Amino acid sequence: MKIIPTVLLALVSAHAFSQPLPALPSTPDTPAAQTQQAPAGIVPAEPTVQALPANSANPANPANSTDLAGPAGPAGPTIGRGDLWDRIRRGFAMPDLQDEFVANREQWYATRPDYITRMTERSKKYLYHIVEELEARKMPSELALLPFIESAFNPQAVSSAKAAGMWQFIPSTGRDYSLKQNMFRDDRRDVQASTRAALDYLQKLYAMFGDWHLALAAYNWGEGSVSRAIAKNQKLGLPTTYPDLKMPKETRYYVPKLQAVKNIVNNPVQFNTQLGEIDNHPYFQSVPITRDMDVTVAAKLAQVPLSDFKALNPSLSRPVILAAGTPQVLMPWGNAEIFSTNLDQYKGQLASWTSWIAPKSMKPTEVAKQVGMSESALRDVNGIALKSGLIKAGSTLLIPRSASKTEDVTPHVADNGQLTMVPPPQPAKCKVRTAKNGKKITVCAKASKTTAAAKTAAAPKTSATSKTTASSKRKKYAAK
Repeated sequence: MKIIPTVLLALVSAHAFSQPLPALPSTPDTPAAQTQQAPAGIVPAEPTVQALPANSANPANPANSTDLAGPAGPAGPTIGRGDLWDRIRRGFAMPDLQDEFVANREQWYATRPDYITRMTERSKKYLYHIVEELEARKMPSELALLPFIESAFNPQAVSSAKAAGMWQFIPSTGRDYSLKQNMFRDDRRDVQASTRAALDYLQKLYAMFGDWHLALAAYNWGEGSVSRAIAKNQKLGLPTTYPDLKMPKETRYYVPKLQAVKNIVNNPVQFNTQLGEIDNHPYFQSVPITRDMDVTVAAKLAQVPLSDFKALNPSLSRPVILAAGTPQVLMPWGNAEIFSTNLDQYKGQLASWTSWIAPKSMKPTEVAKQVGMSESALRDVNGIALKSGLIKAGSTLLIPRSASKTEDVTPHVADNGQLTMVPPPQPAKCKVRTAKNGKKITVCAKASKTTAAAKTAAAPKTSATSKTTASSKRKKYAAK
């Protein structure tokens, strides 16, 4: 399959999900991977900007709407009617699951109100957009709560199996759903692109199984695993609903966790929980980018704190926005006009970085000398680890751009640039032998060619066989 489960952010320990019932886990309800720092200056940060008021909402994007959505919520947005939680509640359309697993998770969350508060505060930037997309597709609004389970609404979350983003796509499945992963951006973290891909995938799973609980199990465990579990029960003459299938403990808890969050959202008072108000209007809007531009420059022109700009544009993996590959960015509602006005008046250099293609396989020290950078600066901006080997010929790197350079990075490089590291050739092994005449001779074996697989910094490969196994892809992560 592809996406990897994860749960809320304050997290401490992965095995919290697998605690025996009915006892309450003693550690936070969270997965066992690490939330990794974004490379080259794009550092995840807790944003502080509040949503700006708006007079109208962004139109919903119906481009991916299908007839396979399953039971539907409300047909369209209801801007200005209560807060967003009210709108989500009105769209609940999945059948409720009631069992001891749900009760266990309800109790866990209810005893940690500060944890719920941190998660809901983080969700404010993204939740409205997800609800809009769900309504455009006539999908149940419970699915808007799924990123609470997957990543605690942290677009920078990364699991031990390399799943990334709010919806936790592994690299291979991300590519299957047209999420670009290259030297300059990772669309698995993109707020809009990853939401589109996740809803596409969920619609596909519902079309396969005709049941939202089974579709969610497949999202966590893989459609192949769920199909085999169903076939096994059918062969034994057993029911094939979600509670009846034999599945890993992680998947057994997956739907109950979503049900528990749904129950808390539906009646927070019952669980002694307070949900922070989220206004029922867009938090962000898209702004076109027509020239390459440093991230810091874009944030400054929009008068947006850098941390907030990065939180809305987490797919940017370098300190520069390449217009040919990222033709639009997100900004808090109301800041687009400020950005356009300031951009028209700006006379300084927009981009201080550009791309460079390695003409041959080279050591980082050689590249740094050739492009006029220190080796440490080259490694830092390009995310090159120490002792990482050679930069492979044809790799794309980010280097300083002179003020006199007017050309932006080309569309081909902006969309396809990759940085690939390869181990250096192994030195020849020599032995000293004594010939029959008593002379010492040195015999050297031919230098071995590198056989290790190349390491691609921007888009690591994942084998196709991992698509149907939960253990290889859906590792829980712990983030602080």
